[in-house]
Amino acid sequence: MKTKNTIPSVNFHLWEPCNFSCKFCFATFQDVKKTLLPKGHLPKKDALTIVNKLSEAGFSKITFVGGEPTLCPWIGDLILRAKVNGLTTMIVTNGSGITEQFLNTVYKSLDWVVISIDSLLPGINKVIGRSNANRLIPDESYYSEKVKLVHQFGIKLKINTVVNKYNFQDESLSDFIHASRPKRWKVFKALKVIGQNDEFFNDVNVNDEQFEKFLSLNKVTGISYAVIEDNEDMTGTYAMVDPAGRFFDNTNGAHTYSNPILEVGVDAALKEITVYYSKFLERGGLYDW
Repeated sequence: MKTKNTIPSVNFHLWEPCNFSCKFCFATFQDVKKTLLPKGHLPKKDALTIVNKLSEAGFSKITFVGGEPTLCPWIGDLILRAKVNGLTTMIVTNGSGITEQFLNTVYKSLDWVVISIDSLLPGINKVIGRSNANRLIPDESYYSEKVKLVHQFGIKLKINTVVNKYNFQDESLSDFIHASRPKRWKVFKALKVIGQNDEFFNDVNVNDEQFEKFLSLNKVTGISYAVIEDNEDMTGTYAMVDPAGRFFDNTNGAHTYSNPILEVGVDAALKEITVYYSKFLERGGLYDW
């Protein structure tokens, strides 16, 4: 791993449980939960060991993902461990756990917060599943509050947007994005992954023309901090670890898993999946983090 031309960042999907139910989610991990991980996550001790091994292997940035990682009671411990080990730390969240209390416990060791924002309209968020049934349906004020808190604690902000059938043509997010002052805005085309989101994918899928319509409506190509990823960009360009502590890839349209890192080590496990360093660079994966 500690060689040139290897991806320096890793996404650790440490937590399968989620309080939202996004139809396009490519990381539901129901296959993992049903086959070998009934709770949907490793014990705290094992998760901390995974972080140690990833840092020892030479990764320089770790992104904690879910599910919803803020539901994990020991997410603060994982972030701190990664930071102590010298890694840039990042968390991807639907925002529900981004509270003053949470940020007050992690801000010294958390470098980035990535908030997933697909729409500011509660009707759209409800239909795509970016909501907690009728108990929590995000709107503009919800996201504005989360953004304000992130800036208040001096943490770098990144925003992720998934372009889908319900947000590609009737709503522009660009004014809100500009006002939010993110360091990075990543715009994805919804990606089908068999065994993860194929059951509902036809409900949210967009074609290339519709994806381009969203980009045009939001003038994305003219925004210096915006990064566009279509399905090809997203395939085989991420080093990812699943809730069971295994590397996985999506190059065959479904998840392919390695042996567990805790059993075979990072280097051996990484060799069992496919990740393209050249494509990682082409999609802008290497930046000043």
